[in-house]
Amino acid sequence: MGSAIYSVLPLYNAAFPEVCMNDVLCVVLSTAPDRETAERIGEALLRERLAACVQYEAVRSQYWWQGELCTDDEVRLTIKTRRALYGTVEAAILRLHPYDCPQVLCLAVDAVSAGYQAWAAASANPAV
Repeated sequence: MGSAIYSVLPLYNAAFPEVCMNDVLCVVLSTAPDRETAERIGEALLRERLAACVQYEAVRSQYWWQGELCTDDEVRLTIKTRRALYGTVEAAILRLHPYDCPQVLCLAVDAVSAGYQAWAAASANPAV
């Protein structure tokens, strides 16, 4: 990786050039009732350049809903995006989601490889 990339990474650590302390990226988690719905939401986020990557994983969820204990098969979306885009990502998920109260969680990423951070930050860029 050339040194030019490090000029855009505010927390570059010279002692560990392959790792950056991160204030740029976050991971957003959501679930959908099925793969088709999950991929529709994920593809919309990608097409709008609100996400660099979306992964899909089958999960079994247990939760309380309207006083009842429920168990459902769902698909988890793991969305890699820029922290600055979280509000827009959340709004898009809420707009596209069939659930009354969808899970939308934003997880901080404390550290990330420099190359991945640069790629993800450039990819999740609606201005492009």
